[in-house]
Amino acid sequence: MEVLKEISEWVSISEFKADSVPDDSLERLISAARRAPSAKNRQPWRMIVVRDPAVREKIYEASYRQEHVGQAPVIIAACTTNVDYRMPNGQLAYPIDIGIALSFLMVQSRAEGLGAHMITTFDEREVKDLLSVPYQMRVVALLLVGFPASVPMQSERRPLNQLVSYDHW
Repeated sequence: MEVLKEISEWVSISEFKADSVPDDSLERLISAARRAPSAKNRQPWRMIVVRDPAVREKIYEASYRQEHVGQAPVIIAACTTNVDYRMPNGQLAYPIDIGIALSFLMVQSRAEGLGAHMITTFDEREVKDLLSVPYQMRVVALLLVGFPASVPMQSERRPLNQLVSYDHW
């Protein structure tokens, strides 16, 4: 696998086939997330893999009925287990750590022939209650996973010279 090629060809999938995702693929996805770096190696995440159609339907409702949420055969709720840790620069660590873990997972989804789409628009309280997430924890994002029904056109990316500078702003 050429990682930059996989990343360069990444698109978020919004239409999923109803086909189930094999257990061994799901295990490799979670293993990829598990290998992600995190602040002080705290690994502040717990991934809840949701396959039950009744539970997915309720998550669809809690996600304001976004069509692609209702289509995905797997929804992974990425939860933090450490809401308080701040890095020395003052930033909360868990949003960054979970973002990296989900990025690893999404790249692995391409290697599995799957598609993925990250969702952050949902009623967190409803999803927490539905999945029995402890009160003090957070559901940071939902990742939709499945076989793509169609692959959208890749969106334009800004040129590198608009995104990078060297040695100063």
